[in-house]
Amino acid sequence: MAKSKKYARVGRECVACGSCLKACPRGAVRIVSGVIARVDQEICVGCGKCARLCPADVITMVERGDEK
Repeated sequence: MAKSKKYARVGRECVACGSCLKACPRGAVRIVSGVIARVDQEICVGCGKCARLCPADVITMVERGDEK
């Protein structure tokens, strides 16, 4: 799977439920300190599966290079 121009970004409202970990086909998502998910944009291919399956709806797809 080739990388898209987008990657997943997790919002601060994340509740670390783990749905995104299960959804990610590349293992780009990890839970940090048991309280929030983080996406490794070097591994993320931008498929959006984690964003679609997030029950809290706090994962968005953003353009690479848009680290604001």
